[in-house]
Amino acid sequence: MEASVAIQSLPQVMDDDELCRIVDEVIDYISKQGYNYYVGPFETTIEGPYDELMDIVKECQHIAIRAGAPSVAAYVKISYKPEGEVLSIEKKIGKYHE
Repeated sequence: MEASVAIQSLPQVMDDDELCRIVDEVIDYISKQGYNYYVGPFETTIEGPYDELMDIVKECQHIAIRAGAPSVAAYVKISYKPEGEVLSIEKKIGKYHE
């Protein structure tokens, strides 16, 4: 696995229920992409090929807009190692979730 991406989608909506509904749609999309992922309280992390993860990040914005957000902000963290493997979700936090 050459990349790990953490994305926090922040739809610009008026109430928390609507925000959660839209973020849930984004997470549902991520979950269906076939890569290892982890949902945290502030962001979702996904592991896989760099170019495919960048496409997923891009689509997350479109998902939020199609779900009804008039605009969306995203905070993205990327770990990329084209010749090797990045530190996995499991190695980073697995010991805390046994």
